[in-house]
Amino acid sequence: MPSDDRRPASIAAQAAGDIEPVSGAIIPPIFPATTFERNGDLTYTRGYSYSRVANPTDASAAETLTQLERGAETLLFGSGMAAATTVFLALAPGAHVVVPQVMYWALRSWLAGFATQWGLRIDFADMSDAAAVQAAVRPGETRLVWAETPANPLWSVTDIAAVAAIAHQAGAVLAVDSTIATPVLSQPLALGADIVMHSATKYLNGHSDVLAGSLTTARQDALWDTVRAVRVQNGAVLGPFESWLLQRGLRTLFPRVLWQSASALELAQRLAAHRGVEAVLYPGLPGFPGHDLAKRQMQGGFGGMLSVRVKGGTEAAIAAAAKVRLWKRATSLGGVESLIEHRASVEGPASPIPGDLLRLSVGIEAVEDLWQDLDQAIGQT
Repeated sequence: MPSDDRRPASIAAQAAGDIEPVSGAIIPPIFPATTFERNGDLTYTRGYSYSRVANPTDASAAETLTQLERGAETLLFGSGMAAATTVFLALAPGAHVVVPQVMYWALRSWLAGFATQWGLRIDFADMSDAAAVQAAVRPGETRLVWAETPANPLWSVTDIAAVAAIAHQAGAVLAVDSTIATPVLSQPLALGADIVMHSATKYLNGHSDVLAGSLTTARQDALWDTVRAVRVQNGAVLGPFESWLLQRGLRTLFPRVLWQSASALELAQRLAAHRGVEAVLYPGLPGFPGHDLAKRQMQGGFGGMLSVRVKGGTEAAIAAAAKVRLWKRATSLGGVESLIEHRASVEGPASPIPGDLLRLSVGIEAVEDLWQDLDQAIGQT
């Protein structure tokens, strides 16, 4: 059945529908080969020459993502950071870019440090305010607008369609980090984005056992050709074993994300009334800035990530994190296990994140167990 006739959940569950042609296996095999045989005339008519360029296992996982995002092509990378930084490295030195004030901390640090040494001119803007983005872009100079929505760890929401129009009018492309929303809840390319990025380590794999990243493009153009070349030349590719594990994780993407989103909403609603909580940051709450936009832009839920600001400040937040029993105190997100983290401590003194904030990644455990653990931990602060 052609992919366009199948719903995304079916595409993910069947790993794009690949059947191994020799044995008929319904699970795609792993191709660990690093090199492939030439024909007698020295050509590679089977499509593969060297794994740093392309590998059949990599290609299978990438095709699944291409179909889920309804894009033209997907490239897999050795990490989310490798995927994200490749887009910026594909720009010419001196290019002007606009990026979010609130975004994944490691990429923000890379942009403020290394990217400026590369020669990029960077402006940070409030991506939840289209007028602020409009003021930040420079027509004829801005080459890339980078958005992240919902944005880690305050979960602000960007109007993808509006920002895409602003970027295109200025002669720039829009790339969207959709790690938190995933293809289950949001389709950035359909809303006008040119490239969608995922830290595939998180929800796409979903089991905290693969480091991976991905980029999917709406079209194969000159910038995308450069992105592809930078990936190959820098060796920022994903290995076949990791590609296979990522493909396996994608098969359960829809039930995991929908379950996690439902649990996150339930926890957010309960925490909003908790005596020890100052505020809950979650797009699914009606009083949250960007809630109405998130309702229009996301389908099926608001994601499995939320943050809480604990009454009593930094010490109270850290104390609460220390008292959890079921939640795991660990960095990362999107896995089947629930994680809690005091972000300001992790990011260091330069972090703009309030000291009373705890970031929660909701897993697939029973929501009542998760709630009871949070209730006792925050209630004792």
